[in-house]
Amino acid sequence: MAANNRRMSGKKGAQVGSGGQRRRGLEGKGPTPPAEARKGHKKNRIAGAKAKQIVRKPSPRGGRGGKGTSEMVVGRNSVVEALREGVPATMLYVQQFIDNDERVREALQLAADRGGIHLMEAPRPELDRMTNGLNHQGLVLQVPPYEYAHPQDLAAAAYDAGVDPLIVALDGVTDPRNLGAVVRSVSAFGGHGVVVPERRAAGMTAGAWKSSAGAAARTPVARASNLTRALEAYKKAGLVVVGLAADGEAEVGDLEALGGPVVIVVGSEGKGLSRLVGETCDFRVRIPMPGGTESLNAGVAAGVVLYEAARRRA
Repeated sequence: MAANNRRMSGKKGAQVGSGGQRRRGLEGKGPTPPAEARKGHKKNRIAGAKAKQIVRKPSPRGGRGGKGTSEMVVGRNSVVEALREGVPATMLYVQQFIDNDERVREALQLAADRGGIHLMEAPRPELDRMTNGLNHQGLVLQVPPYEYAHPQDLAAAAYDAGVDPLIVALDGVTDPRNLGAVVRSVSAFGGHGVVVPERRAAGMTAGAWKSSAGAAARTPVARASNLTRALEAYKKAGLVVVGLAADGEAEVGDLEALGGPVVIVVGSEGKGLSRLVGETCDFRVRIPMPGGTESLNAGVAAGVVLYEAARRRA
């Protein structure tokens, strides 16, 4: 009764009512979204399940080549650049109801022109999960695991072709862009491949593929579980191991061994060759730098020595 008295009273103040909920409940909620976007719908569950097929596989052990790990390239600019540079890809994930701008259209066109790249629509929450919350901007490119060669395969291929092996080994180089640059130089100067350690070293990621400017498609990269043992095996196979060091005993231009079967070992820009790798080398040579620069990055240093080796073989 008291409530009725308050409701009928002419006094100003709070009035008992629905708070507008009934009115809002009568308002429309817009067009019904498609089945793939409705949570709980069968088609939504199917789209999410297909998107979850992207998984990272563990790296094989033992140093006998094998596959690397699968990788994702995320973001509109990164995906377009990867497709332009010919980075291998198996799947292009596109967010449902994506804002279709110029980059999205180019990515779709590049994937279609290349062929062999499947297109998959996925809800935004699934792309967020796949990329661990990275700013994917609605595009995710799946890069397959790289097929590494065995270190001995590089020398065997050269001997089978009737030429002296020319191989570059990287010791402690962790920047994929440097690895890609070395692969490009090896290809340019007629080398037979690159060897990288399995641990604490750059691998053939999408960044390395882009830096190689397509050379990674024709120049093999091998992976060794132990770089020192791989170099010892090369020595037994008749190759000379030449390490680059700022305090090397000879200059690159004076080393005649570069004209024969050789492995050129390049260390990191900061630390150079590790102790065990340095002790394994038959020769330690330096690149003269009259300009006073203390060191060169791996890509540039490898290019200088590969040029000298190619000049002697011409």
